[in-house]
Amino acid sequence: MEKSTLTPCGCRSGADLIASGTPTEQTEFLNKLTQAELRALPFLFDFWALDHQVPPSGDWRTWVILGGRGAGKTRAGAEWVRSQIEGSRPMDKGRAARVAIVGETYDQAREVMIFGDSGIMACSPPDRRPTWIAGRKMLQWPNGAIAQVFSAFDPESLRGPQFDAVWADEVAKWKKGQETWDMIQFGLRLGDDPRACVTTTPRNASVLRGILDRDSTVVTHAPTSANRANLAAGFLDEVQRRYAGTRLGRQELDGVLLADAEGALWTSQMLETSRVDRIPQCERVVVAVDPPVTGHKGSDDCGIIVAGVVTDGPPQNWRAYVIEDATVSAASPSQWAQAAVDALHRHGADRMVAEVNQGGALVEEVVRQIDPLVPYRPVRASKGKVARAEPVAALYEQGRVHHGRALGALEDQMCLMTANGFQGQGSPDRVDALVWALFDLMIAPAATWQAPRVRHL
Repeated sequence: MEKSTLTPCGCRSGADLIASGTPTEQTEFLNKLTQAELRALPFLFDFWALDHQVPPSGDWRTWVILGGRGAGKTRAGAEWVRSQIEGSRPMDKGRAARVAIVGETYDQAREVMIFGDSGIMACSPPDRRPTWIAGRKMLQWPNGAIAQVFSAFDPESLRGPQFDAVWADEVAKWKKGQETWDMIQFGLRLGDDPRACVTTTPRNASVLRGILDRDSTVVTHAPTSANRANLAAGFLDEVQRRYAGTRLGRQELDGVLLADAEGALWTSQMLETSRVDRIPQCERVVVAVDPPVTGHKGSDDCGIIVAGVVTDGPPQNWRAYVIEDATVSAASPSQWAQAAVDALHRHGADRMVAEVNQGGALVEEVVRQIDPLVPYRPVRASKGKVARAEPVAALYEQGRVHHGRALGALEDQMCLMTANGFQGQGSPDRVDALVWALFDLMIAPAATWQAPRVRHL
């Protein structure tokens, strides 16, 4: 199909060239096409695609498409899957035959990535459209290729299957992001050149930062405004009027990956400075627990943090170490209690500290059902989350708290805790548990510490 008959406008796609022509040139162009070509034209994505929707050339393992809301990320992901699976003719094989489609939840993957307005079914021409097999959570193409649908809430479901291509959507929102991404990498092992396409609005999530930091990752980026022609009239003007110039607008509209929340009590630089490769022998170790109000699939996480302290001289010389984030998601009371008790035994902790504002005596009862001999101390919040967090943040500013490795999810929450409250989704369960741990190890003992008396002979 001829793409160069119209005057170039500096844009990449054939659609841009048509749009830049006069009405007469546009009519002449369309009149030259056969009926078959006219029917095929809407499905030739290479012709319509915007720059950020086109896979970069070269040798890469993961292509990340960062974009604002409505920037065309889903369409780009769906079309990339088509490009991997389809051959020249409907029954011809493509370069990929087994694909994983991974969304934040199964329902979101099905409703957005499969059946959404920009999903795979809507983008596929009739003679190449796959069949949805609901019972197997699978798409099957006329050429025999298949795509299985997975939820990031269940990374274990990715243990076993293997693929030659993966489309992962909204990775920065995945609660079990690193676990799921790790399982994806182990399964991406078929064919000569297995690849992944990640479509996401940027958020300061450790899993996304890790993907972006790899040499094998390539990135394209676009703000919401890049896809103005395909958005509802007035939408862009309205959201820009409300959110332009705000931190939320930079993330959700400009598609900018923000390192820290504005006014955060902790910053990425502060946490990187606190990092240590080895945790020393601690005089005291505690397991702090921030139990969820309820115990079902939709409840908050149960924050479980293990930390220790080295006491050497007066309190200003003490050093605390955050050892493990043992937080569990969507757990019943017996499950999170078991996880907390396991963490206590795993690290030989001296005490379990649990907030009891919501559960009262029931929290201790649940824990003691798992282990009746657990050294346990209930704590009750008399101040708000920010007021409790600020003195702990001051310890970090003084360089008196250090972090071990694999604390990305905790650190993500810390960088979203501001003087005006928590700026992330849900409750800062991990941060709450951290605050209780360091309060028990550093702040409360310092208030009652007395210097040893010197004996005079």
